[in-house]
Amino acid sequence: MPCAIMEDGDDADALEASLIENLARLDPDEVSQWETYSRLVRQGRTVPDIAATFGITDLKVKRILALGDLLPKIREAYRREEIDAETVRHLTMASKAQQKDWLALCADPDQYAPRGFQLKQWLFGGQSISTKVALFAIEEYPGLITSDLFGEDSYFADADLFWQKQNEAIATRRDTYLNDGWSEVVLLEPGQYFHAWDHEKTPKKNCGKVVIAVTYRGEVECHEGWLSRKEARRAREGGEQEETAAKPPRPELTGPMQNYVDLHRHAAVRAAMLDHPAVALRLVVAHAITGSGLWQVRREPQRAANETVTASLAGCKAEAAFGKKRREVLALLGSPDEDGVVAGGNGDAFAIAGVFARLLALCDDDVMRVLTLVVAETLAAGSTVIEALGNHLNVDMGTWWQPDDAFFDLLRDKEIANSMLAEVGGKLVADGNVAEKVKTQKKIIRDFLAGENGRQKIETWLPRWMKFPAESYTSRGGFGTADQWAQVQPLFVRK
Repeated sequence: MPCAIMEDGDDADALEASLIENLARLDPDEVSQWETYSRLVRQGRTVPDIAATFGITDLKVKRILALGDLLPKIREAYRREEIDAETVRHLTMASKAQQKDWLALCADPDQYAPRGFQLKQWLFGGQSISTKVALFAIEEYPGLITSDLFGEDSYFADADLFWQKQNEAIATRRDTYLNDGWSEVVLLEPGQYFHAWDHEKTPKKNCGKVVIAVTYRGEVECHEGWLSRKEARRAREGGEQEETAAKPPRPELTGPMQNYVDLHRHAAVRAAMLDHPAVALRLVVAHAITGSGLWQVRREPQRAANETVTASLAGCKAEAAFGKKRREVLALLGSPDEDGVVAGGNGDAFAIAGVFARLLALCDDDVMRVLTLVVAETLAAGSTVIEALGNHLNVDMGTWWQPDDAFFDLLRDKEIANSMLAEVGGKLVADGNVAEKVKTQKKIIRDFLAGENGRQKIETWLPRWMKFPAESYTSRGGFGTADQWAQVQPLFVRK
C-alpha cells in the first residue's frame, strides 16, 4: 500500500490527505465530511482553502459545515440514513430548542414528526407562539393567552403584541450585556441563524461578542463570547499591542445612510437660509475668512520683484492705513494675533463655525467692515478689477503716494524721463535736456519736486502711470495697466 510520511505539525495536511484518499475509494457520507472539515477549520483552514483542496464550491463546504448546527443525535440519525437530506437541510436552520422538540416528536409513537417541506412549514409557518419562549414575565402580557384542553401548553393569541413585548425584552438583555462589559452585542434578524462553525470562542477580555439569534417562533438564543473567524484571525495577527488597544466602535450609520441624512439636511437648511439674507452675508464672510472644501479664497501675496520694491511698499502710506484698519477688524473677530491677516484660511470646518458664530454677534455695520477688509485683502494686484474699482471710486493717488527713491531707481527710459520732465518743468526745460542722460533728467525732476537747486517746487505731480485712469507716455505699447482699463472702460461709462 502507498504510504505518505507527513512532517511534525502537519495535522491539517494529514486530515486533507486522509479524506482525499477516502474520496478516491468511496464517497464518504456528509457527516464524515463534516467531521473532517470542522477539524480543518479548527486547524486554521478557511472555507475557500477547503473548497480548493477538494475541488468543490465554497457553498458546498458551507452546507457541510452547517451540519455542526445539528444536535449529535440528529447527525447520527442522518449518518444512519434514518433522516433524508431535505429534512436535514431544514433542521440546520432550526434552533436547538426546535431540534429538541422535533426529536421528541420522533421518539413519541403517538406524534408525527414533520419532514421535508412540512418540516419547513413547521419551523417557519403559523402564528402560534408558545409562552415558553417569552423573555418577559407572562404577567406583563396584556393580551389573551390560549391553552389546550389539558392546560399543558399555552400560546399568545396576539402575535404582534407578543413581538412588541419580546423585542423590548431583547433590548433589555442587550443593554445588560453591554453594561456588563461586552464589547458588542450583535442582534441577528429574525430567522437569521448563528453558525458556530464560522466563529471562534473568544472571552470577554479579548473583545468577544455576544450574538443574539431570534427565530420566527419567538425563541431567543444568546451566544456569549464569539468572534467570526476572520475577526479572530485579525486579532491574532495584530499581536499583543492590537489586543490591548481600544477597539474602535462600530459606526452608528452606514455610509449610504450618512449620505442620505447629509443631503436631506443640506436641502432643508439651504432652503430656509434663502429667507435670511443677513445670516447668508455673515456666512459668506466666514467662508471667505477661513475657506472650505468648496471655497478657495486667497489673499493677494503682494510679491515684490526685488528688495527695492519691498522696501518702498513697507513705507507706503496706504499700506500703513490698511494695517491699522486690519488690526481693528481682527479685534472685532477676537483674534489674538493683532498683526495677522484675516482672509485665506485653511478650510477647517470648525473654524468656519467659530467665525460664523462671532459674526452673528456683530451688528450689520461691523460685519460690513469685516467684509470690506476681506475683499480688500483678496483683490489681485495688477488685475483689471483694480483699474475698474480705482476709477469707480475716483481714487486720488496723490493722497496715498509720492515719488520715492525706488520709483526713480526703476525709471530708466530716457524718452519717458524727458516726458516726465516736461510735465514738472515745462517743455522748454525738457527740450533743453533732451539729449542728457536719464540720470541727469531724473535729477532735474527731483529738484523740481523738492524745490532745490533754483527749481520752482511742484507740490502735486503724478506720473501718468499712477493716475486713475492710467495713461501711457508712448505709443509703443507694453503698459498692461492702461490696456486693462481700455478693455473695461465701456462698462463703466455713465450715460
